[in-house]
Amino acid sequence: MGHLQANGFSVTVVDAHILGPIKAENGVPRELQGCHTALVDGYVVEGHVPAELIHQMLEERPAITGLAVPGMPAGSPGMDGPNPQPYNVIAFEKNGKTSVYARR
Repeated sequence: MGHLQANGFSVTVVDAHILGPIKAENGVPRELQGCHTALVDGYVVEGHVPAELIHQMLEERPAITGLAVPGMPAGSPGMDGPNPQPYNVIAFEKNGKTSVYARR
């Protein structure tokens, strides 16, 4: 939440104990599910997606459902540490199609 706020996003937190239905309703493929799901101007943002890529997506308006960073890779926003690891930011569609949107 702090990463998004620091990068110009207004954040409203909704605590939910059962996340599966929320992710399914919003078309997040099971293999891309992470710990956070956000709805941003018609897109879904799943997991620790860098704010700069959310801004890029909102500018480009690609025909996708959203972006995801599955798991919690070291070095992704909010997962700072001494040994950052490269990770992919995945674009996904409701039909299950995925592609690499960016590499970090």
